[in-house]
Amino acid sequence: MSTPTDLPGDARLEARLEALESRLAHQDDWLETLDRTVIAQQRQIETLERLTALMSAQLRQLRESGSERTQTDSLSPADELPPHY
Repeated sequence: MSTPTDLPGDARLEARLEALESRLAHQDDWLETLDRTVIAQQRQIETLERLTALMSAQLRQLRESGSERTQTDSLSPADELPPHY
């Protein structure tokens, strides 16, 4: 295969143009791939943020119910674990 510098004027320009168009097509494809990846990652981040908020709320409720229980009720012997646990 000949390189663009081995060809006469118009053919050399045509070869350079084709090479640039090919590079642009590959870059466009790569950009689309990256865009889809970023969109998917953003969705995952949003899902994880919602789950984190939900788990934080549940943990807060458990702590509040546990502190209320220890303040108002003492543990019954049935609720206590045996020493070997």
